[in-house]
Amino acid sequence: MSQQQISLPAKLINGGIAGIVGVTCVFPIDLAKTRLQNQRQGQQVYKSMMDCLVKTVRSEGYFGMYRGAAVNLTLVTPEKAIKLAANDLFRHYLANDGKGLTVFKEMLAGCGAGMCQVIVTTPMEMLKIQLQDAGRLAVQQQKPAMMTPSKLVATNGVLSRSYISSSVVPAPQVVSATQIAKELLHTQGIQGLYRGLGATLMRDVPFSIVYFPLFANLNRLGKPSPEQSSPFYWAFLSGCAAGSAAAVAVNPCDVVKTRLQSLNKGASEETYSGVMNCVSKILRKEGPSAFLKGAGCRALVIAPLFGIAQVMYFVGVGEYILDNSPLSLLGP
Repeated sequence: MSQQQISLPAKLINGGIAGIVGVTCVFPIDLAKTRLQNQRQGQQVYKSMMDCLVKTVRSEGYFGMYRGAAVNLTLVTPEKAIKLAANDLFRHYLANDGKGLTVFKEMLAGCGAGMCQVIVTTPMEMLKIQLQDAGRLAVQQQKPAMMTPSKLVATNGVLSRSYISSSVVPAPQVVSATQIAKELLHTQGIQGLYRGLGATLMRDVPFSIVYFPLFANLNRLGKPSPEQSSPFYWAFLSGCAAGSAAAVAVNPCDVVKTRLQSLNKGASEETYSGVMNCVSKILRKEGPSAFLKGAGCRALVIAPLFGIAQVMYFVGVGEYILDNSPLSLLGP
C-alpha cells in the first residue's frame, strides 16, 4: 500500500500506537539519558547507563525507572501522530508533480514535521524531565559533602518543596506531572510549559531533516519493486538505523534542552539564561565532550522507538482498526 493511499485517521492511529509501544519498551534508558546529561563535572552520581539503572532500582525500586512515563504515554500519541502525519502530508504536497522527491524536498518535509511536533513535545519534555531528574537530585543532596543548607535550596521555587522541607533531607516526595503543570501555569503562565522551546526546535527540526530522508532512502533499498512496500523487518531496521544516526547527530542540542528545562538544580549546579548562555557555560566548565553526554542512551532509545513506529506504520495497524471498527460496519 502506498503512503498516499493511507487516510489521515489511520496515520494518526499508527503513530499513536507506535509511540505508546515504543515508549513503554525504552523509557528506562531515556531516564538514564536525562540523569546522565544533567550531571556536572565533579558531581557525578552515575558512571554509566547501567550504573544509573542499577542505582535507580536499588534506591527507588523497579518503577523508579518509569518516573515520568505517565506524561510521556499520555502525550506521545499526539506527538508521534503529528510528526509522522505531518511528514507524510508535506511529502505528498511537495510531490505534486507526480515525480519522486529530491533529497532537498525530503529534508524540507522533515523540517516541517519537526516544527509541527514541538507544540506537544516541549511541554511533554518539560514535565517529563522534572520527574526523571528528581531521583538524581535526591541522591546528590543526601551526600554528606553536599549537606550545606544554603546549597540544598533549589534554584527555582517551583517544586522545591518536593525535595527539601528542612535542613535534613528526607526521602523525596512523589510529585505528579499535573502538580508541576498547575504550578508552572500559576507562577509563569503558559510560557512556563514552553520553557526551552528554542532548544527543542534546535533539536527536533534537524533531527527530522536527517531522519526522514535517511529513512526513506534506506527503506527504498529494501523494496522488491518500486510499486511494492519493503518487508516489515526492513522498515524496522531502516527506522532503527535512521533514528540512531539522527539522534547522535543532534545530541548536543538535546543536552542544552535538558539543562534549560531542568527547573531544580543540585548543589553548585549552574543556571542558564538561554541557549547561548548554556552552550558557553558548558564549553567553559565541562568541555566539548559534555555535549555527547547520554548520546549512547539516546541512540538506544530512538532506534527501537522509530523502528517500532515504522513497522506499525507500514504494517497498517491503523487501517485494520478503522476497517473493523463499529462505525465502519455501519457504513454502506
